[in-house]
Amino acid sequence: MSHLTGENLQFIEQLYSQYLDDPSSVDQSWLPVFKEYFDAAEAAHINGNTPHFEPRSIFAAVVQGSGAPADDSSEFTDKLDGISIHAPGKTSGFAAQIENIVRAYRLFGHTASRIDPLGMMSSVAPPELDPSTYGLTAQDMDTPVKYEALFNGSQVTLGQILERLEELYCGPIAVEFQYISDFEQRAWLRREIERNNFAEIDGPQERVKILEGLIHADAFETFLHRKYVGAKRFSLTGGDSLIPMLRAMLDEGGDSGMEEALFGMAHRGRLNVLHNIMGKPAENMFSEFEKTKNPEKYIGSSDVKYHMGYSSDYLTPSGNEVHLSLAFNPSHLEFVDPVVIGRARAKQARTAAPDPHRAVMPILIHGDAAFAGQGVVAETFNISQLEGYTVGGTMHIVINNQIGFTTLPTDSRSTRYSTDIAKIIEAPILHVNGDDPEACVRAAKLAMRYRQHFGRDIVIDLVCYRQYGHNEGDEPRFTQPEMYKVIDGKKHVRETYADSLVTRKILTEADIKSMWDKRMEEEYAPAFKEVQAEPRSKSVSSLGGLWSKFRGGAVSATQAPETGVAREELDRLASILSFIPEGVEAHRTIKRLFKTRAKMAAGEQALDWGFAESLAFGSLLSEGTNIRLTGQDSIRGTFSHRHAAVFDTTTGQKYWPARHLNEDQGTFEVANSSLSETAILGFEYGYSLDSPDCLVGWEAQFGDFVNGAQVIIDQFINSGEDKWDRLSGLVMLLPHGYEGQGPEHSSARLERFLQLCAEDNMFVTNPTTPSQYFHLLRRQILQDVRKPLIVMTPKSLLRLRDATSSLDELSTGRFQEVLPEVREDIEPAGVKRALLCSGKIYYDLVKHAKANGITDAAIIRVEQLYPLAGQALEDAVSAYTNLERIVWVQEEPKNMGPWSFMFPELVELFGASPLPVYVGREASASPATGDPEAHRIEQEMLVTQAFNA
Repeated sequence: MSHLTGENLQFIEQLYSQYLDDPSSVDQSWLPVFKEYFDAAEAAHINGNTPHFEPRSIFAAVVQGSGAPADDSSEFTDKLDGISIHAPGKTSGFAAQIENIVRAYRLFGHTASRIDPLGMMSSVAPPELDPSTYGLTAQDMDTPVKYEALFNGSQVTLGQILERLEELYCGPIAVEFQYISDFEQRAWLRREIERNNFAEIDGPQERVKILEGLIHADAFETFLHRKYVGAKRFSLTGGDSLIPMLRAMLDEGGDSGMEEALFGMAHRGRLNVLHNIMGKPAENMFSEFEKTKNPEKYIGSSDVKYHMGYSSDYLTPSGNEVHLSLAFNPSHLEFVDPVVIGRARAKQARTAAPDPHRAVMPILIHGDAAFAGQGVVAETFNISQLEGYTVGGTMHIVINNQIGFTTLPTDSRSTRYSTDIAKIIEAPILHVNGDDPEACVRAAKLAMRYRQHFGRDIVIDLVCYRQYGHNEGDEPRFTQPEMYKVIDGKKHVRETYADSLVTRKILTEADIKSMWDKRMEEEYAPAFKEVQAEPRSKSVSSLGGLWSKFRGGAVSATQAPETGVAREELDRLASILSFIPEGVEAHRTIKRLFKTRAKMAAGEQALDWGFAESLAFGSLLSEGTNIRLTGQDSIRGTFSHRHAAVFDTTTGQKYWPARHLNEDQGTFEVANSSLSETAILGFEYGYSLDSPDCLVGWEAQFGDFVNGAQVIIDQFINSGEDKWDRLSGLVMLLPHGYEGQGPEHSSARLERFLQLCAEDNMFVTNPTTPSQYFHLLRRQILQDVRKPLIVMTPKSLLRLRDATSSLDELSTGRFQEVLPEVREDIEPAGVKRALLCSGKIYYDLVKHAKANGITDAAIIRVEQLYPLAGQALEDAVSAYTNLERIVWVQEEPKNMGPWSFMFPELVELFGASPLPVYVGREASASPATGDPEAHRIEQEMLVTQAFNA
């Protein structure tokens, strides 16, 4: 029964439970096993003869009594678990007992590890690591044993075997991996840990390099601490081993195909990483602490020094070059995670490397409290293996200070480790003592090898401490007096490791002093003197390479390009996009939809919103533009308007009409996302940062779902250009409109986007026709300006017959920021009232005016709310010389929608005599009523009021 392994314990327990209830209910071959061994083991436990009763303790009995001979045969081989044991003079049951304790070390060794440099973590060995749990005695410790994975298979004593297992699994590196369901991954990790000691240090030369990294980390913090007393820097001191760890990781990765590494991290240690890993010069670093000579340059813009990004090239010792990028990051800590991974995906799509996943790698550096506490971490892990988001694994390092701002782990999480969230994707976790830099480097090298081999996430938990408070002006002893008593008595890891190299005669004290003095006196002192005389510029380069063809800054409606597509090309595209080939068995409703689109393509029927979008995508693809669109239902579209792919009802295979336009067309990627807004929107924003010539879009299932991604919007999308000079052309499609669907499915919170608008930072639009939407999407690519585009997309208008367009409207012109009155029965001289509106309410106003013969009111649509095309709006209104009233009409409550934004704009354009009038719902705490009939009454009232205000 050598097939019985730890993975089968649940099955054995279930069988045994059945046996206890009814012995006849199990296969008869199990009866002697259970009766002789399981019963005996349980009786021994009940009688107090064993210290602990676990399935693993009875497992040995099962194996011993499962038909294995009871003579001197002592071999036990379990290929599934990677264990081969030979113990002369013992029965195979003895070998099985050893197998069980080996498994126990793999499973539970981390609980007894020495990973805390402060010695404050509980590390009591559990009963599973007690040999007596498995019936092993002190006399057994001298038994000669061959264990294939340890000591190169040489024969040693059982005691030596257990000592080695304790060194590996209960030492300065504690590993969790046995929960991984994939056998190959578990086997690989076991081999690396047990045969290769995780990853060996490569002799004295690598040890000197480790010390150099520690000196660089400590010297930088020490110099800053002396020269800029009390200045915020979020010091790395206490976690100094991060620097040699990252260098080892980059060396290992660079030698295994990595060409580019993208970093994301929050404050802790960021300046140190910028300098010692990214290579940002000391002069630039010190300049960030100096008062600039021209502060007026930065009024209202830029960001603090520990949020800034950087890029550089890193050369490995073997001569391989790795390009490094550190993403800009706001104070919201972990929200940069999906942004970095999205950037990696975009870069992988561009690289010419034979294995893009190995060539481009995201490396995320977390804090322990944020890693456990912020939900975006779980969301980001969840998408890591999804087809539309995978990047071949992310390297995670948690700088585990064992404290948040002032909060201890007991008050900040409900799990044993801050890293436990990573287990949701079965990522292996290496906990490592930050005061053992060699262990840190070994863990880093192993982690990189795993990532490059399996293309999956892996986590290193760098257990360290924080020398100072949350920042250097903070006093941590207010709330953690015990912890800081320990910290105050510690030497820096640089000092302890240097002492160890002296003891091992690898370096002399004079060598070490020379290394320290070189950094402090020969490099930092002159750099500081230079900066004192003239600080370097704080500006960063951002618009080179891919971005050299694009710009940010001010925008003008007059600069927008023509976006029409030749009618012949539209006819060609429409024919392809409305065609389902033979062999694709589509759902009958989809067949009907495509027949309708064929009529639209032939000019027999007006274009609806969905087909106009399809033609916008198709025309861009045909011109060579790549398109990426994601969202919770983006392939079909929440409201069944898109159907980017046709699903075969027999095979489930997808046919993508827009992938069959021409040979050199752009790529068309549409992916249904997980039920996440934060991580997905962050990912797509990141993707857009490295794809300026790609149409990158995210679609909310309903517009209000965007609430769940507000941090990404506030801290990245709307402010990235102002803070960091980083441009993005991300498109956000947000279904919006009041149709009686209740508070949660009416509003995309248009007012919030408008509140965020300033300095031409993004486009906020509410188009009302398919042709307007068509031109808007094409404008986003064809113009040289790159700004985020917010589109309030429709729901009911998707199928409203009045909300249609012709192919001719797509073949000429461009997006119109303002649409003037188009009704033919309106005489300008007779117009007394100008009704200004945006979005779906327009059709309700037109319907009411036609039904009631109202001709003294002009209805003007503001299609782009920001930047507001003031001249176009003024021109549309000035056509009516006898105006008495300007009225703003909206569906949303008065405290929502565009009114608060538009009122001062209207006053500035048209004056305050008389003041523009508001018509819409009363101010409300909730966006909309939940009663459809109440909604209908409200809508009729406000539409009627608009013509009487």
